[in-house]
Amino acid sequence: MASAPTTASRSPETATRSPGSASHSRPAVDVTALTTRDDFLLELGQALSRQAAVRPVESLEEALRSMAGANRGQVLAIDAREVPDVRAAVDAAHAQVPRAVVLVFAEGPAEKELGAALKDSRIFAVLPTSIEPRRTQEAFTDAMAQALQAPPTPRASPAAAWERTIRAFRRRPPEPDEELAGSRPRLVLIGAALVAALVAAGLWFFMSGRGGPVTLATHPAAAAAAPAAAAVPADNALAPAAPAASLLLEGKVDELLEKARLAMHERRYTEPAADNALLYYRSAAAADPVNGEAQDGLQRVAGVLAARFEEALSGGRVDEAVLTLANLKAASASDPRVAGFEERLFSAEVSKALADGNVERAAALVHQAQQAGSLPADQLARWRTDIARRQEDGKLQHLATLVEDRIRDGKLTEGDDSAKSHLQQLQSGAPANAATQRAVHALTAAYLKKAREAALAKNSADEERWLSDGRLTDPAQDSATWYLGQLQSSDPGNAAVADASRELAGKLLERARAAVLAGKSGDADLAQAKRFGADPKEALAVQQLTPAKSKGPDTAALASRLTRLRGASPDYPAPALTQHLAGSVVLEFTVDTSGETRDIHVVEATPPGVFDQAAINAVKRWRYAPPLVNGAAAEVPVRTRMRFELPK
Repeated sequence: MASAPTTASRSPETATRSPGSASHSRPAVDVTALTTRDDFLLELGQALSRQAAVRPVESLEEALRSMAGANRGQVLAIDAREVPDVRAAVDAAHAQVPRAVVLVFAEGPAEKELGAALKDSRIFAVLPTSIEPRRTQEAFTDAMAQALQAPPTPRASPAAAWERTIRAFRRRPPEPDEELAGSRPRLVLIGAALVAALVAAGLWFFMSGRGGPVTLATHPAAAAAAPAAAAVPADNALAPAAPAASLLLEGKVDELLEKARLAMHERRYTEPAADNALLYYRSAAAADPVNGEAQDGLQRVAGVLAARFEEALSGGRVDEAVLTLANLKAASASDPRVAGFEERLFSAEVSKALADGNVERAAALVHQAQQAGSLPADQLARWRTDIARRQEDGKLQHLATLVEDRIRDGKLTEGDDSAKSHLQQLQSGAPANAATQRAVHALTAAYLKKAREAALAKNSADEERWLSDGRLTDPAQDSATWYLGQLQSSDPGNAAVADASRELAGKLLERARAAVLAGKSGDADLAQAKRFGADPKEALAVQQLTPAKSKGPDTAALASRLTRLRGASPDYPAPALTQHLAGSVVLEFTVDTSGETRDIHVVEATPPGVFDQAAINAVKRWRYAPPLVNGAAAEVPVRTRMRFELPK
């Protein structure tokens, strides 16, 4: 598939050095990229800034021609999207250029598939085509160090090439006449290459149970000791040059043990990277597996590292504990303390990630622990519950922030991206959450501010719209009475509450008066007006507007004569069930002459806004046999309490 058009131009070599770099500073490794995609080439060049120059080629044949016979180290980066058979290309590269270090870049799911397909090859690492600068830089740093360790060789036939093994960070055995004069300089040079590799490799070795990179074969004994589960990088794993278990020195056993004894005496247990007791004892044990002094030395180093691990973990130095445990496993993989240390380290890492608010890393660590099977199932379940709760809180906080942002932008009710729309999502997911209550308070205050501004401008229509948005009492969770009730509950000391309550009580009294004069019942609006502090004298005046009410039938008696023909039970709201909430709702409604319910509204709800809509939806489905008055069916006002109790 062709890449997207780009303005970049392809040149024989994409330089990543600064313009003022001198020619003598050019790295001693050639990097060849097999790709036809300029966007990939540019990203790769940016990631390798000042590390090396990238030479683009468009075919494997061209890449092999340019690499064969060169005296410099060779790194080949293959864009898997350009090659039909990646395994064949990797094998051909190693056959014709035995010392080449090969990396493969794959896209999406193909990364893991290629990792599995190339697992038993000499591939260095598989990386994503969506370049991750830090990960790519580290992989190429290690790959170039690997390429520098491979001695230049004449071009070999394919058969002979397969007999060669690229050595990872190893020096050649010294000649007799070089032993005294050359050992120290060579060790310093090797140390420079190993410093970065050992730190990254230590982390790799600890994480080996969670997925790690394919590395090239090294010392035969080391390869046998290395974890069998070494694999291509998975997810966010980095690709160091070689695991700690495969980094060994070559030399005579007696000389290695002598250096190990000196390092132990000077307390150089694991540092510096290329001159420490752990490295020397492991190298001696690899050369002579039955050597008692080497095995005893590794156990003594393991004891020191176990104490260091305890100290680092107790001091909260998690990164140091990770590296120390990796070294302990390199010294004694079968040490009985390792399993307990791994469990404690996982716990510390997850706890630190949660404390830092890094929920994504905590989730990744828990997944890794589950895959490794190194932690109790109940502990993993507790972590997953905590992580799920934090993720849900994060979503709710995001919605609450959107409500605040839209209020600030003045987008209160318009469209799906309005404060009102986002608040409805909050209410449906977690009506009793503190973030929801704060958002309700903020939006209600914004509505009331708009209503006051309209009143001052003598714009009664806008005042009515903002005060109730055309709805004084209905629907239950999107009306003036509901919003003001929420405001009273969440912030009773707010100065706007008293003024808004008086305004709303006045509107309700006006509507109750109009209903009475029209021969209808105004009791529901009158009750709500009293709830919001209506003047007692004005409320009494509305009650006494018509004598017909006192001469009519006793509403309580009528209600007692009602027969419910169909009574659907309310649905328990899922969010309330999840949060283990119980409560009740007091409703008032009217049964009309046909036996149907109308004018349904909530008078009281505990907790507010949680069960309101479920109660209303249930009452809407109720049907009655209305009582007869003077031979005709009569309308009956009804008040009822609906309880919501958790199942036992």
